[in-house]
Amino acid sequence: MSTLQEYKCPCCGGAIEFDVETQNMKCPYCDTEFEVETLKSYDEVLKAEGEDNMNWETNAGCEWREGETEGMRVYSCESCGGEIVGDETVGATECPFCGNPVVMMGQFSGALKPDYVIPFKLDKEAAKKALNKHYEGKRLLPKVFKDQNHINEIKGLYVPFWLFDADADANIRYKATRVRAWSDSNYNYTETSFFSVVRGGNIGFERVPVDGSTKMADDLMESIEPYDFSQAVDFQTAYLAGYLADKYDVDAEQSIERANTRIKKSTEDAFAATVQGYTSVMPEFSSVQLQNGRAKYALFPVWILNTTWNGQKYTFAMNGQTGKLVGDLPMDKSAYKKWLFGLTAAVGAGVFALTYLAHILF
Repeated sequence: MSTLQEYKCPCCGGAIEFDVETQNMKCPYCDTEFEVETLKSYDEVLKAEGEDNMNWETNAGCEWREGETEGMRVYSCESCGGEIVGDETVGATECPFCGNPVVMMGQFSGALKPDYVIPFKLDKEAAKKALNKHYEGKRLLPKVFKDQNHINEIKGLYVPFWLFDADADANIRYKATRVRAWSDSNYNYTETSFFSVVRGGNIGFERVPVDGSTKMADDLMESIEPYDFSQAVDFQTAYLAGYLADKYDVDAEQSIERANTRIKKSTEDAFAATVQGYTSVMPEFSSVQLQNGRAKYALFPVWILNTTWNGQKYTFAMNGQTGKLVGDLPMDKSAYKKWLFGLTAAVGAGVFALTYLAHILF
């Protein structure tokens, strides 16, 4: 038994019918006409489309060799549960995530040894200088943020990252329109042409970073990117001297979803930039297939300072290699009210002076 081929309208999604009068396929819902061969080509494109396939080899990191962890200690925060690694000279310190005291738990063991580390290029004085500059001119900033003793608490922290490499084969389809308008002495006309635009190709990705710590917000870490990986070196414990290192609590497998999201978006953005010359462009379908997907483990340098004010945590973070910094700052409402009262009083005095001067002159 043979079955009739049903075509969907690329413009509105309705079922298309054969129109005897025009000898073309016509959508009864939006009145758009199509040649039969055009619809066949479109149908072949749809049949060739497949789902995403974004799988990875995640054998990142390696086992610690005997003696490599000598002198390394684990410190734990009883307040937020954060665990950091430092050398035995750290002594008493505060948690870089919440500011509460941390206690030494003992010799470091377990976890994976990083493949790479990007050493700190900017010291604590550079970080403090950048933070002070960040605060400059912000008169309504609460005093606790500008207190020099508080600024001195900024800490250098190596943050764990999983670095993903892959070759991405993409197939993306867009619905596009081109609108033409004209008029004559009687009417204004608008003609809208619809297009199915297909893009396909390959893009290579190297070292797409995904932060491996739940204590560090992904958007915060991504906002201080990029890092210059050409300055990365094979990991050695000597680079931890004088700094803290966050223990990863999100492994490579758990980071795949974030890596896929970043790679898919970057791929779609790159292909979308090639679709030009249309009035509107709307993505309809996207498929990304990964090849040679693999991950490595690295530590990236970050200067960090957390401040709690009115029950809310504010984090300042600076890229310890490039100096790029981010940090949300609150406004002291009491200082704002004083400033507003002073401004109102000044305006009132100015108006009174003008009124008094006008009264004298006239």
